[in-house]
Amino acid sequence: MGCVGSTPKGAPAAGGGGGGKTAEATKKVRKPKPWKHPQPITTGQLRQMRDEFWDTAPHYGGQKEIWDALRVAAESEVALAQTIVESAGVIVSSADLTICYDERGAKYELPKYVLSEPTNLVQES
Repeated sequence: MGCVGSTPKGAPAAGGGGGGKTAEATKKVRKPKPWKHPQPITTGQLRQMRDEFWDTAPHYGGQKEIWDALRVAAESEVALAQTIVESAGVIVSSADLTICYDERGAKYELPKYVLSEPTNLVQES
């Protein structure tokens, strides 16, 4: 038998009394860890990958308003990103914003390339 506010690992907290939801919703947002793309890419290629993701993201499910809030948060400084996700009611599962949920339990997965630049980013010539 679990605690009153317990939820399965990796699952969003259920509605109702707020159980674990408050702790999840107030998780501190942080910058993603450094990552490396399989091959060096230019800033233009990275921008194109990001644009393609954001253009198609609402088709993965969830609410367009949440996707829009996540995009603004991903393109903002950490302190502003924290404010954005809190005001949009986003439940942050991974502090780097790679996995989030909305208040209805819909999952939002963000690839690292929309959250930060790779270590092997090259300047365009």
